[in-house]
Amino acid sequence: MDERRRRRVPAHGRPGARNGRRPAKRSSRARRRRSNSVIRWMIFIVLVIAVAGGFLLWKKYGSSNEKADLEQYYDIGADDEIAVVINNEVIRENEDGSSDDMEAAPVPGRIYDGQYYLEYSVVRDRINERFYWDPNENVLLYTLPDGNVTVEVGSRDYTDITEKKSADYDILKTEGRTAYIALPFIQQYTNMEYEVYDAPVVRAVITSEWGETETAVIKRDTEVRYQGGVKSPILTETDKGAKVTVLEDENDWMRVGTEDGFVGYVKTSALKDMATETTSREFEEPVYSNISKDYTINMAWHNVTNETANGYILENIARTKGLTTIAPTWFSLADTEGNISSIADPDYVNYAHQSNLEVWAVLRDFHGGINSYDETYEVLSYTSKRTKVINQVIAEAIETGVDGINLDFELVSSACGEHYIQFVRELSVRCRQNGLVFSVDNYVPQPYNAHYDLQEQGVVADYVVIMGYDEHTEGSYEAGSVASIGYLENGISEALRMVPAEKLVAGVPFFTRLWFETPKTEEELAEEAGTEAAQYPNKVTSTAYGMDEAEKVLSDSEVQAAWDEATMQNYAEWEADGGTYRIWLEDRQSLEAKLKVIAENNLAGVAEWSLGMEDPAVWDLILQYVN
Repeated sequence: MDERRRRRVPAHGRPGARNGRRPAKRSSRARRRRSNSVIRWMIFIVLVIAVAGGFLLWKKYGSSNEKADLEQYYDIGADDEIAVVINNEVIRENEDGSSDDMEAAPVPGRIYDGQYYLEYSVVRDRINERFYWDPNENVLLYTLPDGNVTVEVGSRDYTDITEKKSADYDILKTEGRTAYIALPFIQQYTNMEYEVYDAPVVRAVITSEWGETETAVIKRDTEVRYQGGVKSPILTETDKGAKVTVLEDENDWMRVGTEDGFVGYVKTSALKDMATETTSREFEEPVYSNISKDYTINMAWHNVTNETANGYILENIARTKGLTTIAPTWFSLADTEGNISSIADPDYVNYAHQSNLEVWAVLRDFHGGINSYDETYEVLSYTSKRTKVINQVIAEAIETGVDGINLDFELVSSACGEHYIQFVRELSVRCRQNGLVFSVDNYVPQPYNAHYDLQEQGVVADYVVIMGYDEHTEGSYEAGSVASIGYLENGISEALRMVPAEKLVAGVPFFTRLWFETPKTEEELAEEAGTEAAQYPNKVTSTAYGMDEAEKVLSDSEVQAAWDEATMQNYAEWEADGGTYRIWLEDRQSLEAKLKVIAENNLAGVAEWSLGMEDPAVWDLILQYVN
């Protein structure tokens, strides 16, 4: 066999073939195949891991396409409900948590016979506070400078002061004691605009606040999300070029309001052309004219408790200097039906006028036939009772010839606030119509008495008086000043946020309190456990004294008072009768410190409580600062 033929013999058929060269090549190829297979598997695994990681990263950081449940977002629960958006705020039924109470909060907006309505408290609190709903007598009122607009439930007719008018829709609907007012009727008396959108949910979008606002333009089609973040559900999609109101800057996200009533978040990078714009609307606001004296008011309250006390008018004013006004406590609520009691005296008025004094008769809700928060509420929450009070007061004022009415209601609960301020509006109208100066007395402004609504008083009243005393009262748990300088300063400062200086009068005290302190016994502390009184270790009582009487107390006790810079009053304390006496004096020094604050703030004047309790020398001092 030749050489070529031998080469064709398969290697595995020859002896010793395992050590030949061909078997080695095959083994190498197998190894490469195995290696390639491993590599492919490794690549596959890496790809799987990469895909899984990418999926996880996308899931964690990628944008969600989830759509928000708009009925839940707007808190709509029935077909006859509408979403309400006011000044870029979505108004929800349970926004104040009241839906968790035994009685659920009313629905903000409803549809009746194709017309759109807003619930009364939404209108009052967020759009126009002058709308007033009386659920006891089923009447809606809106007070204008010359009288009320009056609407009955389910009627298209209404009275605008004295003129009969009609709408082409039912103006007022009710569900139980809850009232709903038609949107076009609200707009008739309000500087507001609104638009109603039908899809994707029915919503009324209302603007009632005007002035500077921050705006931006959407630079590309983008989503408005419920919250900041790409995972938050999408409320709506906004087109490139749309304008939005910028409400809050949260770095990478902006809280915005769209023109069609969605309030949510967009990426900051999706906005451009940030700007401050001034918005306005043509609307003729009602003008409440006021009586303004061309001199600084110097008014003294005269605490008249009975008809006989009226006879002391000449004696009381003879010791004064520079007084412009006297305010006798003549009128009070006699019962819960709206009747008043009066000890007004025309001779008193004549004597005052002969002394060039105006008489502003005081109307109070205490020291009469009633004397509780509940009783005041019972009177003011009925339109017919308020009207009865006003009619009687105006009649008495005209008959006796007084120059003004000074309202001093001190038993007004927060629940009574809306009824009280409506009473203030209505009484202001009647005083204006009869040429009577109308002033309103108030506590020093504090969060707990905000329902007295000083801002509205500053519009409808001629003068607003803050009683800059009673910092500590007979019912206080600890001894303290009747009127420290800080108490008056803060009161004036807060009041000036709401009332113009030319209408604000500051009340100062002619009295002080002598306090007596004794440590509480263990039995007394045990009885008070869990109450506010338990926080105070001493039992305190006090007695009010006029200026001269207080000085006599110190003299009789052989005690010398020292000036206290913190209160700007002369202070004394001494041990006697098994306890500690304390007194912060109201005298010429303390009064001068208060008069300086009043003058520095250019207020309309000063009022003093009360005539007859002063040291006669203070009138010369008051003259230096007031007139």
